[in-house]
Amino acid sequence: MLQIKQYKFKLSFKFSFLMQLFKFISNEVCVCPCVCVCFQALRDWVAIESDSSNMLKRPDLHRMMEMVAQKLRPMGGNVELVDIGEQELPNGQTIALPKVVTAQFGNDPNKHTVCVYGHVDVQPAKLEDGWATDPYNLTDIKGNLYGRGASDNKAPVLAWIHAVEAYQALNMELPVNVKFVIEGMEETGSNGLDAMILAQRDTFFSDVDYIIISDCGWLSRRPALTYGTRGNCYFYAEVEGPKQDLHSGVYGGTVIEPMTDLIGILDTLISPSGKILIPGIREAVAPLSDEEWKMYQDIQFDLDNYKNKIGVNQLMYSNKVDLLAHMWRYPTVSIHGIEGAFSDPGTKTVIPAKVIAKFSIRQVPNMDPALVKKQVTDYLHLVFAKRKSPNKLKVTMVIGAKPWLADTQHPLYEAGKAAVKRVFDVDPDLIREGGTIPIARTFQDVTRKSIIMMPIGGFDDGLHSQNEKIMLSLVAAGTRFLQALKTFKGPNCKTS
Repeated sequence: MLQIKQYKFKLSFKFSFLMQLFKFISNEVCVCPCVCVCFQALRDWVAIESDSSNMLKRPDLHRMMEMVAQKLRPMGGNVELVDIGEQELPNGQTIALPKVVTAQFGNDPNKHTVCVYGHVDVQPAKLEDGWATDPYNLTDIKGNLYGRGASDNKAPVLAWIHAVEAYQALNMELPVNVKFVIEGMEETGSNGLDAMILAQRDTFFSDVDYIIISDCGWLSRRPALTYGTRGNCYFYAEVEGPKQDLHSGVYGGTVIEPMTDLIGILDTLISPSGKILIPGIREAVAPLSDEEWKMYQDIQFDLDNYKNKIGVNQLMYSNKVDLLAHMWRYPTVSIHGIEGAFSDPGTKTVIPAKVIAKFSIRQVPNMDPALVKKQVTDYLHLVFAKRKSPNKLKVTMVIGAKPWLADTQHPLYEAGKAAVKRVFDVDPDLIREGGTIPIARTFQDVTRKSIIMMPIGGFDDGLHSQNEKIMLSLVAAGTRFLQALKTFKGPNCKTS
């Protein structure tokens, strides 16, 4: 009986402690100057083309990480640029990975420690892709800040940094120890970060109590808390034939073309109705429970608005629950492009000698990337063999990120819901994310710490798309929301 009472006391304290973490005191900390500073810093950060997928942009990515460190150093914390080694390219060459920035503000053993994770690399962007403004020149249009990386994930990272900076500017003691882990390879699978976290599990992460990630967005106009993400297995399928490109008028009809082989095998990955055709993939997926169905049913989501936003007149599924389930908790195959194919304006009568398809399979709970790699590789080689082609097929998995799922009954999420209610005066939706934040699962498995994802980005920010933006008002709200650290005080001694 005594043990039960002690357990209830610890659970009650933990919930109270988490409530204090996320409690919002809007009148005690002025964030207006902080938001202005954040705007200028965001402009500087967006100007850096920190595209982690383009090897030619790697110097820009290194410069981006130095800029992050330069932002943190004047704040007086313990800031380090951690070397995480090299990246091996598909052609066998190696290239230096961008260093990871770690920082710590405060080391009081009587205070709790919160670790904030974020990234500052971005997806590729070009004006000619359909941007209305220069993607690397932050542009304010009616309160929306347009630029690549504005929402994913540079503004949320800066919001956290400026929340800490606000306390310093006002000579207010941080009520908790705050740590940062900021990387530059998230968009391509967080290469090298897993090993760093494992290496520093008993040092940098040893005193961390909770991990907070703001690399996600709302589903609708209603604020949200995110409790799950899909993983990602990204593949290259390379078909190589003649020793050089050929003129289709001279050689067409005499050679078996690599592009024809490639299109043929790609067509066997997924059916027109969205059914994945690779054996073993669908069978590994955890079934949809009644509890999940109920959660999806209660989420605010309008199918017509969703269709209008993305500009289509028909979706794969016609009801909300099916659509959300296939967006969040079922795998999908997406074909992203073909390298080596002619794609410039005009005409070119060429038979490419080598073409490389790029496609991905989003992972969900119960799926193992290592097994998916084998399933995809074996299946494509089997399909290719049936074509009896003299060309060569090579299949490579370049990203193997696992999915992440949290317990929404954990006090951390109860506290998060209360915080959103206080800040935005509305109860949040509990949502999952169809995209991938590779490091969330690693944090969970290696550090054994509880994780919460607190979106700052809006539902229409256009992540990875043309005209990515973030609302200035939402940046301000996010910065104010992070002032919850103000009341993150418990008793003098920490409890487990």
